Amino acid sequence: MLIQFSKALSYASRLERGILAVFALAATSLFAFVYLADEVFEGSTRSFDTRVLLFFRNPQDLSDPIGPRWFEEVMRDITALGGTAVLTLLTVFVTLFLILSGKRRSALLVAASVSLGTLLSTVLKLAFDRPRPDLVPHGTDVYTLSFPSSHAMMSALVYLTLGALFARTQASVRVRVYLIVSAILLTFLIGVSRVYLGVHWPTDVLAGWAVGSCWALLSWLLARWLQRKGPVEPPGGTNEKGDAAAPPS
Repeated sequence: MLIQFSKALSYASRLERGILAVFALAATSLFAFVYLADEVFEGSTRSFDTRVLLFFRNPQDLSDPIGPRWFEEVMRDITALGGTAVLTLLTVFVTLFLILSGKRRSALLVAASVSLGTLLSTVLKLAFDRPRPDLVPHGTDVYTLSFPSSHAMMSALVYLTLGALFARTQASVRVRVYLIVSAILLTFLIGVSRVYLGVHWPTDVLAGWAVGSCWALLSWLLARWLQRKGPVEPPGGTNEKGDAAAPPS
């Protein structure tokens, strides 16, 4: 059966293989979230969460994160990049940019993806109703529930979606890789900053990354499918005469 699958895959186009790979990643991310949610609900992650959270603290003073004071301020700056205000402004600016570029339906897709992702994050928090960590003092103010981390989830959703969006406008493979890697690194740093500041359990962040990545990948698949059907503009957008520009090779 594996040989038959490999043979069938060899006849698939590069686009079809790419879509299959993205779908597999989305399914893996969804499975990871479900697994984490089940473990958290059963209380099996308490030991892991505690060890990782305490790793970022001075053993003699749990109110003191490891590292100099300036590093703690840097982590607050990084965590702000995953906040509601920053992500909302970024989404609005990108949406307006797409509209001005003649990609109104792409702009609608981005706005809808982020808006529905935000709603999903809120619903998940209310459904799991996990309190914030009380093991160490918080390094920044928090007002919502803990699981999953909305900073981790929404940064993954927004930055990965936008990274993939802009990567498709570039002809250079190196530039495409740079944009995607930058989005992944930024998402990673934001998630780590939440644990460093003591406002999230590590599994909150892992779950946020999982569901956010899954949502971003599914949004990408939807965009590709709509582009093939015609409702969404191709990556190259339109030229000055209103004709479709050729996408980069």
